[in-house]
Amino acid sequence: MLEDVRHHIEQLIARYEAEKTENNRLRQELHACEETRAALRKQIMELESEIQTQKLAAAFSGGIATPEVKAKVDTLIKEIDKCISYLEEA
Repeated sequence: MLEDVRHHIEQLIARYEAEKTENNRLRQELHACEETRAALRKQIMELESEIQTQKLAAAFSGGIATPEVKAKVDTLIKEIDKCISYLEEA
């Protein structure tokens, strides 16, 4: 009977170590996935910015002023005005 208890304890310890190892592996995999996700989010933001720039350039080169282009130009003008006012305050 005592030998059975020892055997069960050894099995439990072995399972614990295996689960601990698996847990560490999964944590490392999760960390790698989080890094990849962050890099991909950054890439998406850069590509979206590039798309907006290309749309704006295409609109200006084609001479077509769409509402989207007008809104973007208005936003840029407002940002420029803010910068000018900050410079005047300094």
